[in-house]
Amino acid sequence: MSDNQHDLAHEFPEHKEKIHDLKVSDNHFRKLFDEYHDLNKRIHRSEQRIDLLSNEEEESLKVERVRIKDELFSMLEK
Repeated sequence: MSDNQHDLAHEFPEHKEKIHDLKVSDNHFRKLFDEYHDLNKRIHRSEQRIDLLSNEEEESLKVERVRIKDELFSMLEK
């Protein structure tokens, strides 16, 4: 996924160490991180036309990705 500019390391480079620490120490953060990663992968595969999704499905995934990213960011800022 290193070619995907929406992974959290690219989104929040200033929080790279804290992302790692929270993935190890906070189960809720880890769960959200995994959900974000899975959504990101699905969106990327759809954009590359590897998996075909309707526009509505893809947009719905993007909305959910933003929601999760906002929650993750909030946790990183604490």
